[in-house]
Amino acid sequence: MADPKMVCLDDYERVALGKLLPSVRDYYKSGAGEEFTLKLNVDAFRRYRIKPRVLVNVSNRDTSTFVLGEKISMPVGVSPTAMQRMATPEGECANVRAAADAGTVFILSTLSTTSLEDVAAAAPGGIKWFQLYVYKNRDITRDLVRRAEEAGFKALVLTVDTPMFGERRSDRRNKFTLPNHLTLANFSGIEATKINKTTSGSGLAEYCSSLFDDTLSWEDVDWLKSITRLPIVLKGILTAEDAILGVEHGASGILVSNHGARQIDCAPASIEALPEIVEAVGARAEVYLDGGVRQGIDIFKALALGAKMVFVGRPILWGLACDGERGARDVLRMLKNELDQTYALAGCKTTGDVKRGMVVHESSYSRL
Repeated sequence: MADPKMVCLDDYERVALGKLLPSVRDYYKSGAGEEFTLKLNVDAFRRYRIKPRVLVNVSNRDTSTFVLGEKISMPVGVSPTAMQRMATPEGECANVRAAADAGTVFILSTLSTTSLEDVAAAAPGGIKWFQLYVYKNRDITRDLVRRAEEAGFKALVLTVDTPMFGERRSDRRNKFTLPNHLTLANFSGIEATKINKTTSGSGLAEYCSSLFDDTLSWEDVDWLKSITRLPIVLKGILTAEDAILGVEHGASGILVSNHGARQIDCAPASIEALPEIVEAVGARAEVYLDGGVRQGIDIFKALALGAKMVFVGRPILWGLACDGERGARDVLRMLKNELDQTYALAGCKTTGDVKRGMVVHESSYSRL
């Protein structure tokens, strides 16, 4: 049963940050540089105003939608976040079960502390996508793709904003490494354990710089399409120009994301970048968003600005840290309930009723 004292996601964050080890807490919550964009991701949502319609019969509401041909219970899914067993012993297995129970999409990180096969077995009926980093050794990437297909994952989410890891000062100060009782479970050898140690600063940054392929280009999206039958979602797009290129190179989805504000500081908030990308892509691919979503009205705003659905990362980690699978379930339940309430109060019966004109930027009012 949910803790009655937990009434919003801020409550989960506050409790979780008090439970986690300092280095893990800082790894999960920190952003790049001075963390301007980290704050902006949340604050930018507040600059949009909802224009509710009234006298609409909203007695029967439906938050469901379709994503890449699959029906889901709500336009909210679980973003890929690395190394979840630092938050709770069951880690990714607890998370995927919570998402499956909620009837929505779970995205597994390449850098997970549970193997993709074990995650698939934990929730065989759930809708699972696999987030992919491209390694310098392309055989590693090719093998990950094959395993994801065989394990029943429904899409590949290629992260495109990480030729190197961003300037994460807390990780450098803490000399962050993955605790020795854990490994990156999708690998063996150096790819599994290099992150358990560091020579100077962040063990994660050293792992990335030594193993990830920083020559990645649009031709590699073509290569990925050539070795898989799964649809490809490009994660980390912030401009219309790149969104158009993504569609031209065969992406089925564009995930508007600044990597949780963890790559380049002073990048736009995801919600700020969303409208131009939606306009550029049109109906040629689905557009999603992650970054800064903390309540149901945030989801509503993203939908009204053209997102097909949103994904949340940190809020689920807070749920896991507080109460494992039950905490993650409650976070998703909370978001669905808040979204349902927003539908009712804004005059929407279904997800399809959320229209562009129902949300405007605050500047529209300042001009009046």
